Amino acid sequence: MQRSSRSKFLLAVTGLVAVGALAGCASGGEPSATETVTAPAPSPSASSSSSASSSSATPSSGASASAGTGSDGSGSGSGSGSAASSRCAASSLVASIEPGSGGAAGSVIVHLALRNTGSTTCTLQGWPGVSFVGGGNGTQIGAAATQEKSSPHPTVTLAAGQTAVAPLKIVQAGNYSKADCSPKTPDGFRVYPPGSKQSLFIKDTDHQACSSADASLLSVQALVPEGQATS
Repeated sequence: MQRSSRSKFLLAVTGLVAVGALAGCASGGEPSATETVTAPAPSPSASSSSSASSSSATPSSGASASAGTGSDGSGSGSGSGSAASSRCAASSLVASIEPGSGGAAGSVIVHLALRNTGSTTCTLQGWPGVSFVGGGNGTQIGAAATQEKSSPHPTVTLAAGQTAVAPLKIVQAGNYSKADCSPKTPDGFRVYPPGSKQSLFIKDTDHQACSSADASLLSVQALVPEGQATS
């Protein structure tokens, strides 16, 4: 009886040893079904490379707005205003002397008129240059007209056929002695439109000039639209 019990004990021990050996073999091979496998984390370089690729592929909303307005920043304002009229050239003007206010004792006031004979609108602003000329060759006689700077000097816009006027005061040469004046009958007036180096000629022998530059006979106001001269 005792022998039989011992044999059963030995068989049980031998079985446990065999199970342990088999378990040891299993742990050295593939993991068991209940073992958790953790994947390695991505390296920092791979993460940053992926982020950079994503950023370049999809522009931000700020970059998109900037690209859409960069070359057209002026918007609808560009070219919305009309270009300013150019200054009237002497070649597109004709000058004449028209009746004025009549003047005072010892002088007369006439209107120096500049009419736009061109086909396009132009502008004049300021005081014309005026002097007596004679000798049949345009030689200036005496002093040029002084400019009355206190007079209104608006920019005058002249459509084709319209006229600007500048009141011109002419002092009678008889107010001076012959010695101080050295009187001479002129052929007319030389007129420089404001800002122009080209002149116009007005034939007019109705007035007496003084050859002496010390006898100032002429003074001119700024150009204004026809019908708006105050004198």
